[in-house]
Amino acid sequence: MIEQRPTEDRGRQSAALDEARLRQQAIGVRLRQMFDEVVNEPVPDEFLDILRRADKQASETKQTPEKS
Repeated sequence: MIEQRPTEDRGRQSAALDEARLRQQAIGVRLRQMFDEVVNEPVPDEFLDILRRADKQASETKQTPEKS
């Protein structure tokens, strides 16, 4: 036979699920805000210099023929 729960139990479970969904939604909103903030931060000059040197070194390596 199918067991039926009292209406009160179902109401509490529904309220708990709604609360959990609201918490998850709030966490998701805040995570998106934080991600957007990080994405919009400027890249530090030191890091840009490192990237430029790496690019220069890579292009020089490609232009130099390998010795056999």
